[in-house]
Amino acid sequence: MPRLPVSGVHINVEQVGEGPPLVLLHGFTGSAAGWAEHAAVFAQGHASVAVDLLGHGSSDAPDDPERYGIGHATEDILSVLDALGIQRAGLLGYSMGGRVAIALAILAPERLSALILESVSPGIRDAGARRERAVADAALATAIEQDGIEPFVDRWERLPLFASQAALPEPVRQDLRAQRLRNSPVGLANSLRGLGQGVQPPMHDYLQQIRVPTLLIVGGLDPAYCALGQEMRALIPQARMEVVPDAGHAVHLEQPEPFRAHVLEFLSQVRELG
Repeated sequence: MPRLPVSGVHINVEQVGEGPPLVLLHGFTGSAAGWAEHAAVFAQGHASVAVDLLGHGSSDAPDDPERYGIGHATEDILSVLDALGIQRAGLLGYSMGGRVAIALAILAPERLSALILESVSPGIRDAGARRERAVADAALATAIEQDGIEPFVDRWERLPLFASQAALPEPVRQDLRAQRLRNSPVGLANSLRGLGQGVQPPMHDYLQQIRVPTLLIVGGLDPAYCALGQEMRALIPQARMEVVPDAGHAVHLEQPEPFRAHVLEFLSQVRELG
């Protein structure tokens, strides 16, 4: 469990396995620990590198929201790759981590061998809607700091986006809640202020620049992200999309075996092409 020094902060990394590297980026309120079950399987043919994004898990949680911005987030991942001696890697990003992955694919395509995006938005295109989201995220960030982590997690788990997670087995839901509660209130609040969709510039106009083979994974119970996936599939030249039935936003949690099957099949095809 190394904590790597990166641009004045420490980023936590969980590594397992050997072979072509596969970097895993979690979503908001997540951590590297959330990939553990998948990483153990991926490790049979890949060096799995799960990263705690800034403000999450065991990574640092600085007080400056600007340090969490998309530019810094991409630089952090590139610095982690450099520190580990990784020249090129497959990159799998879920939700917020997927937005970081898209930015990396645009800014540093030479460092990626494959791109996998699970339930990802390229940002909010409409400026008015973006401002509204920024205001809402700022209010939520303040509430996290004032009320504490547990009331926030209670509120987060009740969001309609995660309604399908009620069908998860009780031990899985308890583990997920415990993982969310281990995050830093300051880290989560500043992630919203610095890396939320309300403050991140939309990336739609740059998706055609992504030349790496791309797999989009969405849950059939998540219509908003199914639509976003279809939009991105039309814009990214080498993209394909898989819709996983009976899964909502967190496909890797709700349907882990089909999720892994799609990821491993795609990586095998990319390796054959390469």
